Amino acid sequence: MDIFLYSHDANEYLTRDSVIDYGDKAIVELAETLFQKANDEADFVKKAYEFVRDNISHSADINADTVTCAASEVLRAGHGTCFAKSHLLAALLRCKSVPTGFCYQKLVLDDETTPPVLIYHGLNGVYLKACKKWIRLDARGNKPGVNAQFSVETEQLAFPIRAHLGEVDGLMIYPDPDIKILEKLRENKTRTELWDNLPTELGYDRQR
Repeated sequence: MDIFLYSHDANEYLTRDSVIDYGDKAIVELAETLFQKANDEADFVKKAYEFVRDNISHSADINADTVTCAASEVLRAGHGTCFAKSHLLAALLRCKSVPTGFCYQKLVLDDETTPPVLIYHGLNGVYLKACKKWIRLDARGNKPGVNAQFSVETEQLAFPIRAHLGEVDGLMIYPDPDIKILEKLRENKTRTELWDNLPTELGYDRQR
């Protein structure tokens, strides 16, 4: 399986802004703590990934109704959607100069819905310098039926792609969170509202 870069400028995958706000004191401190505990850069990536996966809840799993977006908001709240959690992981890794981007899969929202409703799911693409390769990591958070893991060789994401249902694997790694995704997170004040208005298109698609 090949994954692709939207931009070949590595600096674009290290950008700090109002969403990937890794200048935030709490993010800086957490990144440093995880970095100091790591044996090398790959181990730091693993530790940061597992922290976000295991210590930051998926909002739906805990029935939290607040919508978080910026990395610092996610860390303070202790929860976020898949998109929000990918923002936090990117901030932690970029804080230590690890190029990190964003990937989007199109998945069936509910298997009981006929016809299937397809919505986007967010995860990360991360560059490992020692391995000279990009890998994808899904920090959505594990639960029964979901078992995403850190792996350099064999990718293990949260959800297998079921092409027969129209699901699509997003193999492009974007340098910035998609603008349409951000609009949904900002427009909907509660997760209940967001769940009725989940993203079904990407702004990046319109740019091509």
